[in-house]
Amino acid sequence: MIRDAGDRLEVTGPLTLGSAKQMLDAGSRQVESRKDVVFDLAQVQEIDSSGLTVIFGWVRAAQRAGKTVRIAHPPQNLLSLARLYGVTDLLPLA
Repeated sequence: MIRDAGDRLEVTGPLTLGSAKQMLDAGSRQVESRKDVVFDLAQVQEIDSSGLTVIFGWVRAAQRAGKTVRIAHPPQNLLSLARLYGVTDLLPLA
């Protein structure tokens, strides 16, 4: 779930294969309706490689709209996956 917290969007629940499509769509809609977006992942309970796909999908949606996306409070396992896949430098960390 993605909740509007004013200056950021709070992402809760899993960012896994089972929720990837829903989270990608929900986040992409939020990107369209804001100037710039900070996704706060502090409450993400579980993340797998699909989570990286979701985040990069949000980044692509923002780029198409001429906006920026930043990720706040990334879970440690997200950072570990990014290192494993060699994409750490592509993560738009806040």
